[in-house]
Amino acid sequence: MAGVNKVILLGRLGADPEVRSLPNGAKVANFGLATSEAYNNKEGVRVEQTEWHRIELWDNLANIAEQYLHKGDSAYVEGRIRTEEYTDKEGIVRKAVKIRGTALTLVGSKRDNDQEGGSAPAPQAQAARPAPAQVAAPAPEFDTNAGGDGGDDLPF
Repeated sequence: MAGVNKVILLGRLGADPEVRSLPNGAKVANFGLATSEAYNNKEGVRVEQTEWHRIELWDNLANIAEQYLHKGDSAYVEGRIRTEEYTDKEGIVRKAVKIRGTALTLVGSKRDNDQEGGSAPAPQAQAARPAPAQVAAPAPEFDTNAGGDGGDDLPF
């Protein structure tokens, strides 16, 4: 039986992405993404819980992250969970869980949200920032002609 390994995250960057170019020409970007959830505990006190996720983007997505993502920005990431083993300085084998991103959507920046709240205007470089964009493989196109002369034999 095949399994599904898919993660969907919407959160804020904890720092600017760290981008490296590898000898083979590939590029990789790593950054932390914080997701938060708030709830009321049994005593009725509002509790906010934050989880940190290690995100890894490759090649074109790494280029986009390097160019457009900054600390505090919101990002929507789709990907897969990857567990890697490594040996630390003391010789202890450790595991690290990462999210290998396969799609990235630029949601907005903390600076954009601050400007809406009435703070100082964003730097001029922000004016060149593109509108929120989604980067992923194009979705297949389907004929939505319901009940027309669609040449398929589907009953719905």
